[in-house]
Amino acid sequence: MLSFSEYGTATDAPALLIVHGLYGSGRNWGVIAKRLSDSRRVITVDMRNHGDSPRANTQSYEDMAGDLAEVIRHIGAPMDVCGHSMGGKASMVLALRHSDLVNRLIIADIAPVAYEHSQQEFIDAMRKVDLGTLTRRSDAQEQLAAAGIEPALQSFFTQSLDIATKSWKLNLDVLEAEMPKIVGWPDHVTGPFEGPVFFLSGGTSHYVLPAYRPAIKTLFPNAYFAKLPGVGHWLHAENPRDFEASVRAFLGQS
Repeated sequence: MLSFSEYGTATDAPALLIVHGLYGSGRNWGVIAKRLSDSRRVITVDMRNHGDSPRANTQSYEDMAGDLAEVIRHIGAPMDVCGHSMGGKASMVLALRHSDLVNRLIIADIAPVAYEHSQQEFIDAMRKVDLGTLTRRSDAQEQLAAAGIEPALQSFFTQSLDIATKSWKLNLDVLEAEMPKIVGWPDHVTGPFEGPVFFLSGGTSHYVLPAYRPAIKTLFPNAYFAKLPGVGHWLHAENPRDFEASVRAFLGQS
């Protein structure tokens, strides 16, 4: 089973499951999870091949959705689910394949489409870090900066660095091999999921284009759309307070 952390206690509101994106971990969402736990139980997970969760040979969305379904069944269904990027795609497949486990969805800056870009440059940059010389995370941040990684992502990536063992808590080999699946979309997964779905994207991001709305509406007919101005793909990290407020407003809906 995936490694997970719990915040808050059970209330009348459904529990909220937060699903991180590629190269992330539940730890990235700790502050937001703790704040949202004032009104409900919040669960964060480490996805397969990330953080403290088991290593596997695949990173398909069907497999990731199955992992999430196992966690929800273990803790108690149904849940509200919030997923970012890769975690958003996994959350969508979860809802489409296991609709009984999902109440409402929040999808952060991703659409159910295949993208042409790759995230390979980040794997290349992480592999350039000389792990044997590290004594603190700032050492790795300096090396990532030299590899051209912007400051916000330097901090993000190094949260998946285990200084004690001088290793990445990411299975970079499998993530690299499975990159076509990660940036893709499993077209054989069909809908619709009839529950409410909130597509919240960054105002400067190009991950959720108007051209994708027909595909979204086919799978998620009760989809709502909003943008956070002035932020990009990592909207929850760039403007956590407005992201939190948007999530609260949506979860307050009936």
